[in-house]
Amino acid sequence: MVTAVVDSGVMFGLIAVGAGLATGLAGIGAGVGEQGIGAAVVGVVAEEPGFLGKGLFLMLLPETLIIFGLAVSLILMFAWTPNFTIVP
Repeated sequence: MVTAVVDSGVMFGLIAVGAGLATGLAGIGAGVGEQGIGAAVVGVVAEEPGFLGKGLFLMLLPETLIIFGLAVSLILMFAWTPNFTIVP
């Protein structure tokens, strides 16, 4: 097992940056995916209103990425404790 001596503020700051990146990049990815799906669903529903339910389901799929990113962020912030020796 490898241990490192780090300042506690730096360690928790880097964990917070990682948590923010997990949520932020997941949100950006979901937005990019949503842009193409949303345009296609609006076009299909305008021509055939019977596809509204399937279209709404397809629009919700990219949003699950944000939930996964948030779950990773919460794990990083509250549940994961790295094996570092903290210098006060």
